[in-house]
Amino acid sequence: MNGKFVTLEGCEGVGKSTQLRFLREYLETEGIPAVFTREPGGTPLAERIRELLLDDSLTISAEAEAELFATQRRDHIDNFILPALDAGKLVVCDRYIDSSLAYQGFGRGLGLERVLALNEYAVKTCMPMLTVFIDMDPTVSFRRRKGKIIEHDRIETESKEFHLNCYRGYKEIERLYPARFKAVVPEEDKRMTHLKIVAALKSGGAI
Repeated sequence: MNGKFVTLEGCEGVGKSTQLRFLREYLETEGIPAVFTREPGGTPLAERIRELLLDDSLTISAEAEAELFATQRRDHIDNFILPALDAGKLVVCDRYIDSSLAYQGFGRGLGLERVLALNEYAVKTCMPMLTVFIDMDPTVSFRRRKGKIIEHDRIETESKEFHLNCYRGYKEIERLYPARFKAVVPEEDKRMTHLKIVAALKSGGAI
């Protein structure tokens, strides 16, 4: 692979979407060729699976949910991420395997080993060189402080305990993979958070 692969992670309502927008603007200004994608999603098949995963009218078991995430990830890798990396591009992905580890491994209680086994293809063929985690407890997220509780998908409507377990999962991932997984504590000033993320990407050799 000639390109570089980085991911951005975080719990619900911590400002991840805003930081992705700032990062896109920064890379364009700096003339750094980059493509942005997301999970679940990123390809036609993965986007269809995304619709199922987030449909709050459906009941999906924890195991089936984890398998669906792994399935869309394999298609995403083969048909978007690897071709972009082979073309020498910087690939920035909004969520990736660490979301599965945190949300299905810890939030759903499947455990890291089970989720890693389901994602063996991703682990062996396409792991990010750097993951930036916006480190903020979801129960005191920026969105909740502003009273903007948006409940429009299966995962966002889960209980407070579920989201706290996901956050604890991310902290365990940080402990297990310190070389790759870099936590950034967000500031009230979104631009200051952006500067921290850029600094993390620079120190990690991603940009």
